[in-house]
Amino acid sequence: MGLRIEHRQHKGLNNRVENSRQPTRRRERQMKRFKSAGQAQRFLSIHDPISNLFHLRRHQLTATTYRSARKEAFEAWADISYAALAV
Repeated sequence: MGLRIEHRQHKGLNNRVENSRQPTRRRERQMKRFKSAGQAQRFLSIHDPISNLFHLRRHQLTATTYRSARKEAFEAWADISYAALAV
């Protein structure tokens, strides 16, 4: 058949694809939606700690451990949100 396929192997060829999944790149994509950089920074500085509270590494936990961690996260969030309302 004689199909000619070029196989390129270099350690830097996939950098653009791999870097798009980095946490800083995700934050940059989120910042595009805001009118100003200051507004985006204020939102993201609050959003990241809250999202880390709820994003558990599911593949490393058993179902029972995962459920108890989720329950603790929701209880912590309830305490934080009720405290903010009281102020």
